[in-house]
Amino acid sequence: MKVLVVEDESPLRELLAGSLASAGYVVDCAENGERADFLGQTETYDAAILDLGLPEVDGLTVLRHWREAGVRIPVLILTARGSWHEKVLGIDGGADDYMSKPFRMEEVLARLRALIRRATGQLVPELQCGPVSLDPRTSRVTCNGAPVKLTAHEFRVLSYLMHHRGRVVSQGELTEHIYAQDFDRDSNTVEVFIGRLRRKLGSTFIETVRGMGYRIEVNS
Repeated sequence: MKVLVVEDESPLRELLAGSLASAGYVVDCAENGERADFLGQTETYDAAILDLGLPEVDGLTVLRHWREAGVRIPVLILTARGSWHEKVLGIDGGADDYMSKPFRMEEVLARLRALIRRATGQLVPELQCGPVSLDPRTSRVTCNGAPVKLTAHEFRVLSYLMHHRGRVVSQGELTEHIYAQDFDRDSNTVEVFIGRLRRKLGSTFIETVRGMGYRIEVNS
């Protein structure tokens, strides 16, 4: 899953990015509103963490531009402690949740998981498809109850497919969601990751829909 972090304070931005990366997310960062507006409208994300007090273009304006442009990603806004009016404006402007600074990183991750879960129609934290279970809270994958060791990219591919189980996901869409914006993307490597996952989880677990992409059935 891929997240955009928009924060002008460098130490906090690096803390957020590092914590998200450690939790298995692909992370792009923007240090000002102009860059955030551009990335949000040109890249594909599963969620965004948006600070409201940004230079050049403020966070509320960025959020409004995204929603006017049809960008529907879940947005978790960050506000200064006590700025209740910003919280109201943010929610009314299209944000999905908010947090006040300072905050605990564990809560940020929990709220982010909840936003992504709701956006993809998941009702419970742990994803289950047939014998395979994936827990986004711990990045743990099991098959028939046995732990499965995955690389970071394998986990990202599996996580995205399981979050969107029952739907055909194109190779291009997978590529967009498993690589950062500045990474040299190669859609052909997706086939390699799919092949590895099939060897670890079963040859029929991930279905190839010819000419369209890949799918994991709800009851695989």
